[in-house]
Amino acid sequence: MNIVWVSESTLTELTLLGIAFVLSATIGFERQRRLKSAGLRTHTLVGLGAAVFTLVSAYGFQGVTGPDVVVDPSRIAAQIVTGIGFLGAGVIFVRRNSVSGLTTAASIWVTASIGMACGAGAPVLAALATALYLIAVWVLTKLGRWVRRSPGENAVLIRYREGAGALRHTLSVAADHGFEAVVTNTRSTSTADQATQIQATISLRSPTREPVSPLIAAVADVPGVHSIEYDESEND
Repeated sequence: MNIVWVSESTLTELTLLGIAFVLSATIGFERQRRLKSAGLRTHTLVGLGAAVFTLVSAYGFQGVTGPDVVVDPSRIAAQIVTGIGFLGAGVIFVRRNSVSGLTTAASIWVTASIGMACGAGAPVLAALATALYLIAVWVLTKLGRWVRRSPGENAVLIRYREGAGALRHTLSVAADHGFEAVVTNTRSTSTADQATQIQATISLRSPTREPVSPLIAAVADVPGVHSIEYDESEND
């Protein structure tokens, strides 16, 4: 087999690879912004790898084709789908009766399909899929919260410094404002060069349907609390 450094399809391959990189990074940025376990780097690498595999299956065997050689480009694409399934399963966690990571696992799956679409020469389809993904995680999330949530029920996402008693103080403030507060999920979001930071999801229920805004304002002033906001994620 001869090495072909530059072929007629090289510019096309590099362009498609660049598009896959940008679109995958867009999805990864959205996950990184929500502090998910699979963020910018993971999604970018997944989309890039899927694009490379697809490009190799489409262009990489042109030098060995002949009248007696049968090449099926779809075989590599099928293996990508199987491999991504195992990778996505690694970000799903089950804690007691709570399941988290489903949306992130699905985003990895979608990112792989976007990379494959770019590698197959369909960048418009890949760009549209990216746009629809952003609509799904932003618009449909808000719609889902509005449909599912009962009157008087809310969920907030709080980030606080570990060891400062911020969570205990927050639950006390919630009770003072007439809310029944239950911590449904917690995880560490700190890095090696930062103090340990905890992210917790708190479910709030008010029998008297008290507004949540005063509570959020009060919790924001609790020592050790870095931020508090409405939780817009469902099984992220």
